[in-house]
Amino acid sequence: MLIKDWMSKEITTVTTDTSMLKASKIFKDNNFRRLPVIDKDGKLVGIVTDRDIKDASPSKATTLDVHELYYLLSEIKIKDIMTANPFTINVEDSLEKAAIRMLEKKVEGLPVVSENNEVVGIITETDIFKALVNITGAFQGGIKIGIRLSSEPGTLKPALDILRTHGARVISVLTSQDQKDHSSRDVYMRIHDMDRSEEKKLKSQMDLKFNILFWIRDNLK
Repeated sequence: MLIKDWMSKEITTVTTDTSMLKASKIFKDNNFRRLPVIDKDGKLVGIVTDRDIKDASPSKATTLDVHELYYLLSEIKIKDIMTANPFTINVEDSLEKAAIRMLEKKVEGLPVVSENNEVVGIITETDIFKALVNITGAFQGGIKIGIRLSSEPGTLKPALDILRTHGARVISVLTSQDQKDHSSRDVYMRIHDMDRSEEKKLKSQMDLKFNILFWIRDNLK
């Protein structure tokens, strides 16, 4: 899964000389949480967040009158409050790489850049959640089965053969492996809903042959 297929492509940017007052209005009008900052050549030079705006804004207890307040906000430039050289991700990178980078850097979103460091999109936690739901087929509900298998080659095929024998229609198959223990892996299979009596037979046979971690009807409605 590539970032370019899941990122937000319609992006709004500001420049280093944009006033904080104008940026604040952009945040408010569009419910944004972050804005890429570009230079005169369109290259990424920083990022500014709604938190940066709040932290730089005068306290509600200020003694400034409204005219002084607006003058102050108009004089503060984005270059004064932005984070320079922000963490980024390349448009051709994988979605998984973006997720790892966000976890490691403890950020909720990343500017997506081209090879020339031009901003072409934004990828956020929400985009990654959408991708996760999509690849798991969660919106289709059905039956979710978790089993533990040996990491040896070919151990998944017998499980899939049993599903096929009982007419189960597979929606998704995902696996995970402990980073330290590579002797086994957990496999998560989602199948379409099926007749209860046939499901009972399927589960009985799976119980005999595999270590079942869970078996649930995943009704999301």
